[in-house]
Amino acid sequence: MNFYQDKGLTSESIITKKDEFIEIYTSNIKRNGSERLLDYLTSEQSDFFTAPSSSRFHGSYAGGLVQHSINVYNCLKDYLSRENTKTLYGMNYSNETIALVSLLHDICKINFYEVDYRNAKNSKGQWERVPYYKINDTLPYGHGEKSVYIISGFMRLSREEAFAIRYHMGFSGVEDNNTIGKVFEMFPLALALNVADMEASYYLEGNES
Repeated sequence: MNFYQDKGLTSESIITKKDEFIEIYTSNIKRNGSERLLDYLTSEQSDFFTAPSSSRFHGSYAGGLVQHSINVYNCLKDYLSRENTKTLYGMNYSNETIALVSLLHDICKINFYEVDYRNAKNSKGQWERVPYYKINDTLPYGHGEKSVYIISGFMRLSREEAFAIRYHMGFSGVEDNNTIGKVFEMFPLALALNVADMEASYYLEGNES
């Protein structure tokens, strides 16, 4: 599999998405440590800009992770711009907070997937060796909590930012439902990020790849 051609992507489009991410990041996130974190994301120690967003569902192609992160940012901005979210729900957050939780919520997927090969039939019914993404978790610290852990190594998060990232999977995660409901009551940003994540995953990016 060519992960660019099979998904209609080019290496140039990966670079464009990287530039778009960096522009949003640097324009909005200014707190101490943010530059060090961006240095890490763009370094050889990180595959953030070429990694997929999943192994076989949404964004399961090279560059899928950065594309998903940008999509969630746009969805979250749109959700929080609605009148009801501001006046009825009191969801008023800084541009920095919005960019931070959306762009970095899935930072846990850095160096998480690797390419392996398996046999599969092609369109002519012939067997061939094809590549696919498989999980190789070298830091098994969970999902949302792993993202919080990594970010916190570079810069401080507010309590609401940390809870939003930690519980962005919402009821599709593995936590107790009562805990998730309580988090959504206490930290509305967590609900907003979950909505944005689901919208990006299921409507902008599709499901089965």
